[in-house]
Parts: sequence; structure tokens; C-alpha cells
Amino acid sequence: MFFGTYTPKLDDKGRLFLPAKFREELAEGLVVTRGQERCLTIWSLEDFARLTERLQQAPMTVKGTRDYVRMLFAAASQEVPDKQGRISIPPVLRQYASLDRDVVVIGSMNRIEIWDPTSWAEYSEQQEQVFSDLSDEVFPGA
Repeated sequence: MFFGTYTPKLDDKGRLFLPAKFREELAEGLVVTRGQERCLTIWSLEDFARLTERLQQAPMTVKGTRDYVRMLFAAASQEVPDKQGRISIPPVLRQYASLDRDVVVIGSMNRIEIWDPTSWAEYSEQQEQVFSDLSDEVFPGA
């Protein structure tokens, strides 16, 4: 499980130091791809395989399914962290998420998201009230 917020930097080659707390779970490899709201998403190989299985069950006759699969897989990159815990973020993904040097890395249950700091700050601010309001919807009767 991934949680927490971290602020590593990309190096000159576009590599990201994974937060130390995330490294063991991702040591065998991971997939980094587009996420929603212009962030990047990192999945363990196991969780990405489960996601793939679910998508294979979705009807490809539905345009939305085809569109989603194309966008998710076209930019996906399988990576294995090096001995220092770094992974490469391909240029197409850095461009998609407007990543330069500073980034925000958040744990989001079974995945990790990588954000441009300004985008994350704006998103967080916009979602603060929504987060409060959603607790009743997510946990009815709690």
C-alpha cells in the first residue's frame, strides 16, 4: 500500500528517485503511464497485470473503452528501479504531466501518482471541500 506525499526531484536525465518507503514493493519492476488530471501513475507489475485483466473483459465495441485503453497503454513504460531507487520517466510522459525538475509524488492506495507541484497544489485546494463532502458518500452511515 502506498501513502504519503514526497517532493523528490528529477535529475538531468529525467530519472526520478522513488521515495524509500515505496522501493521494496516496486523492486521487481513497475509500469508508469498517464493518469487522470495530467499526472502520471505508477503501478506495481502485479497491479498493472490485474488492471490489464479487467480491461480485457471490457467490451472493445464501446468507444470509451477503446479510447481509454489506447491512452493508457500507448504511453506506458515498464521500468525496473536501479540500485539507487531511480526510474526513468520517458520524455512523452514528462511532457504530458508538465514535469520539469521539481515533482510531487503521492501514494494513492495501490498506485503512486507523480504531479507537477503547481498542478498538485491547485488540485488539492480545489478538492479540499469535495473531500469533506465525499466522506458521507464513500462511507455511508459511518
